[in-house]
Amino acid sequence: MKFSDVILAVATVAVIDVLVYYVLGMALIPSMGSYWGLNSAAIVSMLVAGLVAGCVFAGKIQEESKMRAIGKIAVLFGAGMLFATMIALSANGYYSAWVKENLQSTFSTGAWTTTDWYVYEQLTLAGQVALNVLLALVLGFIGLYAGSMLRKPKESQK
Repeated sequence: MKFSDVILAVATVAVIDVLVYYVLGMALIPSMGSYWGLNSAAIVSMLVAGLVAGCVFAGKIQEESKMRAIGKIAVLFGAGMLFATMIALSANGYYSAWVKENLQSTFSTGAWTTTDWYVYEQLTLAGQVALNVLLALVLGFIGLYAGSMLRKPKESQK
């Protein structure tokens, strides 16, 4: 699998992921609530995106070692998810308020300095990024593998 094929597969996974995430988010957030609806939409969309991309790129994936080709796509998708998550959470004005609310409900924060708040917010951001990257790697890999298994390779014609 050439690097250009990997890039195209990752772009396909990313586009499908965003589209499915949006549709599922619109459907699940009102019925499941903000937290569970958003997280469920994210998990299902990563799996579906991998599944569809695995079907589309099954021929390219089966040209070389299947695990190696799927691993390349999943790792690059995870790297993209790393940057997307960092940007999305850092740019969200309510993220800091959400972190502060959660920290205050978990710890006794009365004596915390500004540095303490900064450090714990950065730690929370790193945890969110790590969780999203882990989910992208695992669910992307599972979806790509299952999708590539759904489509059988074409037999060579003589």
